[in-house]
Amino acid sequence: MDYSIPLTGDEPSAYVIQVQGPVSDHLADYLGCLSISVGGEPDQPVTTLCGQTMDQAALMGVLNNLYGMGYTLLSFEFQSIHSTEVNDD
Repeated sequence: MDYSIPLTGDEPSAYVIQVQGPVSDHLADYLGCLSISVGGEPDQPVTTLCGQTMDQAALMGVLNNLYGMGYTLLSFEFQSIHSTEVNDD
């Protein structure tokens, strides 16, 4: 990953977030446009949330919702910056 690109926090970016326990699909409205998949062992499920948020404020909304629902954050990974501009090349 190229960390030389300056991050401003106001551009759409993709993330992978893992939390302890199962997150059901009916909570998707509270988690933005992130896909939800549950894995791990049956007695220790881990939910992986993948996708893009519009900016870091939206990301903080997702993280605050997870915290407010009582989920324990296991991992968080920045994936990439997604440009919303159309390239006419």
